[in-house]
Amino acid sequence: MVLFSNDLDKAMAAMILANGFAAAGMKVNIFFTFWGLSVLRKNPAPKVQKDRISKMFGWMLPLGASKLALSKMNMLGIGTALMKDVMRKQNVLTLSELIQSARTAGVRFIACDMAMGVMGISREELIEVDEVAGVATFAELSKKGNTLFI
Repeated sequence: MVLFSNDLDKAMAAMILANGFAAAGMKVNIFFTFWGLSVLRKNPAPKVQKDRISKMFGWMLPLGASKLALSKMNMLGIGTALMKDVMRKQNVLTLSELIQSARTAGVRFIACDMAMGVMGISREELIEVDEVAGVATFAELSKKGNTLFI
């Protein structure tokens, strides 16, 4: 699976699918690239020496799974808060809980090396990942199955 988005609903869908596929006995790899890297950011962020452009990306990108917003009807955060409240009332796992569940189920998290460089994100700014790799590595893993792009 490729996670390109940092929208809460899309990241939730990716983690729900990953958990479901893993529960069905499938091997699951998620390749986090560009905006999708936001899902993996630690909050609070560790102090890391950065150039001006990398600092700007850091200020503009959400600080991890708990800070993502909806792709539609966000309404300055009100829609996201309402959605989280409805999900809580319906006992839906939070995105952070889904991430932990996926990790426990053996889902492999791969951070895109090139996108990390472009966006000024270092490995120490990310939650635990299995690998930092390029597209060629992910392409090799993908030869054995289908790829979803979210």
